[in-house]
Amino acid sequence: MASGTLGQSNLSATTDTTVYTVPAGTTSSFSVNICNRNATSAFVRIAIAASGTPGVSEYIEFGALVEGNGVLERTGLVASANKNVVVHSDSANVTVNVYGYEE
Repeated sequence: MASGTLGQSNLSATTDTTVYTVPAGTTSSFSVNICNRNATSAFVRIAIAASGTPGVSEYIEFGALVEGNGVLERTGLVASANKNVVVHSDSANVTVNVYGYEE
């Protein structure tokens, strides 16, 4: 089972990006860290979804503001097998890290 960094991505603007998928037969406990490397604010979305295209009920953040050079972190998240952590930003230069462990 993996532990530590489970997924990382440098987001493209206005694109849903699957940063991490929980492997089959496992459960994952994790945190999501979003770092805005821009001097201006970015608006982000985070979903724990069945596919790379989240449904409206799968979002845990929607339109969350990340100040310029700021960070948004969600901790204590748990997802079952085959779930995807999907992140979206309205601008480029936003980095996402998913870290935790699988069991």
